[in-house]
Amino acid sequence: MEAFFIRALQLILSLSILVVLHEFGHFAFARLFKVRVEKFYMFFNPTFSLVRAKKINGKWNIKFFAKNVSATERPVLDADGDVKIDAKGKTIMEQIPVEELPEGHWHKYPENTEWGIGWLPLGGYCSIAGMVDETKDLSQMAAEPQPWEYRSRSVWQRLPIIVGGVFVNFILAMVIYSAVLYTWGEEYLPLQNAKYGLQFSKTLQENGLKNGDRIISIDGLAVEKQSDVIEKILIEGSQNIKVARDSQQINIQLPADLTQTILRAEEKELVAIRQPFVIAELSKGMGADAAKLQAGDSIVGLNGKQLSIFQDIANELSVNKDKQINIDYVRKGVLLHSSVKVDENGKLGVTPKPYTDFMQTKRTEYGFLAAVPAGINLGWETLTSYVKQFKIVFTKEGSKQMGGFGTIGKLFPKVWDWHVFWMLTAFLSIILAFMNLLPIPALDGGYVMFLLYEMITGKKPNDKFLEYAQTAGFFLLMALLIYVNGNDIFKAIFK
Repeated sequence: MEAFFIRALQLILSLSILVVLHEFGHFAFARLFKVRVEKFYMFFNPTFSLVRAKKINGKWNIKFFAKNVSATERPVLDADGDVKIDAKGKTIMEQIPVEELPEGHWHKYPENTEWGIGWLPLGGYCSIAGMVDETKDLSQMAAEPQPWEYRSRSVWQRLPIIVGGVFVNFILAMVIYSAVLYTWGEEYLPLQNAKYGLQFSKTLQENGLKNGDRIISIDGLAVEKQSDVIEKILIEGSQNIKVARDSQQINIQLPADLTQTILRAEEKELVAIRQPFVIAELSKGMGADAAKLQAGDSIVGLNGKQLSIFQDIANELSVNKDKQINIDYVRKGVLLHSSVKVDENGKLGVTPKPYTDFMQTKRTEYGFLAAVPAGINLGWETLTSYVKQFKIVFTKEGSKQMGGFGTIGKLFPKVWDWHVFWMLTAFLSIILAFMNLLPIPALDGGYVMFLLYEMITGKKPNDKFLEYAQTAGFFLLMALLIYVNGNDIFKAIFK
């Protein structure tokens, strides 16, 4: 349960940073072009807000757990004082003039932005005056465009306002990557230094790869990192692999449909670094502790089988859950034996040393001037890699792997790690920017699509059409949100 809350806090903090800065991008460009911003909210606030604040007569008015400000509409009356009805039988509404609103009413000061924090942590929004979106009353858009509104600006000013959020997210990712490289540097294990070889998923083994193989090249090109192997096989669909096995070099031809096979199998780890099983820490009261094992002990056998690689030992333990087994281990050069109880999860109650203790990693330190271009390059590589992955979403198997907040939350570690947190936040910032550029009404990309139409044709889509498109896009996004989070719930219950 503690791990769940730590992951949840990291997810909420990360998304809060990204959403606030994304919306600030819209806000900044709107204010640059003298367009009013009516509301700026972190999280959504249906019915009420946790906090809302606005400057009234030069003083900040702050309210907590407050109901949202009521609409300032009234029915339109004809010359006889009767309420006007439209062709569909609905009452025609109009905005109440600002000068007729009571003193202290928040809508009486439209030039000042209302700031707030909602209670539904699914995003946030920036409501810009004169822009068709889900925050507007129909009567607002029925009135004549005003000089301070978005719709009164030229298309060349409206475009930066729309893409401002995406722009900030891209820049944010580059800044975070640069800061991470400057603070922690970069470290990875070159594959040529993986002296115990690689561990492969079941599907990869069924298609010719063998645990312990060392990859020499893929499609004739040398690969440097573990992540390169995954991207080339899973994302790019590379098929020709050369491996070193038992002092021989072997060429392996993978099938063209391997990516879909892997997705159907829902394998979580395709490639891992094989390493010895040397104990770093023990958990009090569990099997290894009761058997008097110590930090530094190297496990070399289970139940008479000679096993020294962590992954092989972990697999053997998984088939001996809740059993007493015999274990062989080396302590200070001496081979020892003991009997150990495996728990119901197939664990001994130990933390193994990381593979970096046994193999030479490559580490690069960055000064400030070097970190900036390196961060930009890392951000660009991350974007291009994600764009390549995106095509998988449109396959049957890929759509089943889509996840919502639960899937994203599991990306974060069970213990708080600032290095991992910022790397994931930068990655999510790039995803948020890219997804927002998709040409779907209700997303920034939908607005861009209509603006490009206006640039080409010289004609502006009417507000009614934009309203319908916005509504359709909103329901599409809600359906997608329900689908991906439904996938998470289904997997949690049935898998």
